[in-house]
Amino acid sequence: MSRIEEKFTELRKEGSKALIAYLTAGDPNLETTREIILGMDRAGVDIIEIGVPFSDPTADGPTIQAASYRALQAGATLTGILEMIEGVRQVSEIPVVLFGYYNPILSYGNEHFARRAREAGVDGLLVVDLPPEESAELRRHTDRAGIDFISLIAPTSTDERIRKIARDAGGFLYYISITGVTGTARPQTSDIKRDVERIRAVTDLPVAVGFGISTPDQAREIAHHADGIVIGSAFVRLIEESRGANNRVNIVAGYARDIKQAISGA
Repeated sequence: MSRIEEKFTELRKEGSKALIAYLTAGDPNLETTREIILGMDRAGVDIIEIGVPFSDPTADGPTIQAASYRALQAGATLTGILEMIEGVRQVSEIPVVLFGYYNPILSYGNEHFARRAREAGVDGLLVVDLPPEESAELRRHTDRAGIDFISLIAPTSTDERIRKIARDAGGFLYYISITGVTGTARPQTSDIKRDVERIRAVTDLPVAVGFGISTPDQAREIAHHADGIVIGSAFVRLIEESRGANNRVNIVAGYARDIKQAISGA
């Protein structure tokens, strides 16, 4: 059983929901990223999504695009990110999902990437621009390494498409709550409820909802209909806004704690 599966099983027994927090690796630098991850862990975040910065993103809104640019300017690389995760894993068992695009992985080498990711302690992988039909080339290595291949489901996905995606997914299914990029619109709870029910009709995998969630009240409302929520742009924005603050880690951890408290028992 992977760390991701163990976490959702534990939360289900507790009657709680998962808080999945996204941050961009290397913004402002990898050492600060490591400190923030550990602070999030202490604050009750259940799963960390570590964004691999990429120069040409398609799913990321302006906040995460800007963070990726800053991280690349600061010298963040896939090699450095995996080494940073290795450092996190020495002191924490929090489940880690790498979130990004296929080009950096392909350039790194699929087999080499899968081996190093597993050695570093990566539990899951979400490649935004690699649909199920095109994932076999990578998955034959990541599946062998025991890394969960997490898939996206959009509001526009048909029932047939949902069944196809869910059949081969691992870890959890990530439902995108808006038709747009991250952090740019407010999701509608009625739409989320309807679509999560459609997904649950064809799979027992946990369903996490992301894109556009930023407040404790919003998180609580959506958590009633899902197994977890994903918050990204709000964390990334807070990390940037607290630049220069001596207590940056505590500021970010405090926000995470507020969200986690809001969804506990949802």
